[in-house]
Amino acid sequence: MSSPSDRTSAASSHSPGEVLALISSGTVATRADIARITGMARSTVSQRVDALIAHGLVDEDADGGSTGGRPPRRLALRTREHAVAGVDLGASHCRVALMDIGGATLAVQEEPMSIGDGPDSVLRHVERTVRTLLKETHREPGTLRSIGVGVPGPVEFSTGRPVDPPIMPGWHQYPIPEFFAARFGVRALVDNDVNVMALAEQRRAFPDCRYLLYIKVGTGIGCGIVADGELHRGAQGCAGDIGHIRVGDLDDPCRCGNSGCLEAVAGGASLAAKLVGLGLDATSGSDVVRLVQSGNRDAVRMVREAGRAVGEVLAGLVNFFNPDTVVMGGALAAVHDQLLAGVREAVYRRSHPLATQLLRIEPSRTGENAAAVGAGILAIEHALSPAQVNRQVAGGPLVPSS
Repeated sequence: MSSPSDRTSAASSHSPGEVLALISSGTVATRADIARITGMARSTVSQRVDALIAHGLVDEDADGGSTGGRPPRRLALRTREHAVAGVDLGASHCRVALMDIGGATLAVQEEPMSIGDGPDSVLRHVERTVRTLLKETHREPGTLRSIGVGVPGPVEFSTGRPVDPPIMPGWHQYPIPEFFAARFGVRALVDNDVNVMALAEQRRAFPDCRYLLYIKVGTGIGCGIVADGELHRGAQGCAGDIGHIRVGDLDDPCRCGNSGCLEAVAGGASLAAKLVGLGLDATSGSDVVRLVQSGNRDAVRMVREAGRAVGEVLAGLVNFFNPDTVVMGGALAAVHDQLLAGVREAVYRRSHPLATQLLRIEPSRTGENAAAVGAGILAIEHALSPAQVNRQVAGGPLVPSS
């Protein structure tokens, strides 16, 4: 049994950042709740809460629900003066979502753009877009707390730098976080686009799911992994690169230099090329979707076969990782009836019955804003992390509390 002094030490160890985490998650709503949950003395609770209020991170308002006596005062995360930007950089588009730190989306802007234009041109466009959205939502640039960025290539997460991204010429080792730090004075967190999509899906659509795989089937194919509620990136940040797993004995050439890769067999660009070979007009995964939706039999057959190929690889992942949910996203997920039919056929045939007993395989619920929102969530979780909040509290007030 611990001594009273041990319990006092443990109780007093809750930092302002940890207290804010309890408030922002909805675990506590009053000072009394904090004291009860943490075991801290009321005086210590008051010190922590007063510091958070003084730094504009928490509001405390009368509940109005009292049936007599002094009404309880409820604590809530203050969101008005705190914003983040979520940036989705695709092969041919840029989508930026401005969000408050409570997770509400304030504005979204998407424009066509080629990632091949290079980092200087693309990131300056992002900078202009972020400033435009701040102005449109009547927020000063100083209210921006963090930026999240999803890119279509491998990223060393610890540095935020792309590493040999195949469709991003000129981006290798480019210091994306430093670009934004120099212009906004905030930290930018950079990740692979499939990872931030997985984060958005788990946080927004499947919050009770602890083990989730997000499969993006677009021009390329990738997998985002959520393990025990947290993104799993692997040792260097390239976990989930399933697009270059070999499928059967097929020899379709892949842009990586090998043959028979899943991406070369089932990716949107590969399917489009095969349809062109049949005399159809298709240059991208979006054209494949259009043909399927118009009822073209060759396109429907190819998408279902692509689903089986994805399912062959996914069956191994299900046996190995044992997720409770698999989400299919990306351009080809727009025709999920055909794609998922092939995926489910292969997964349930080749995976262990125990692993598929309660397994859900479903289309994405977060839609086209998945990567931008997921990048925004990445930025929010950084801005609200106890370590970051403690640094803010130690550095002096950020905004007025009134």
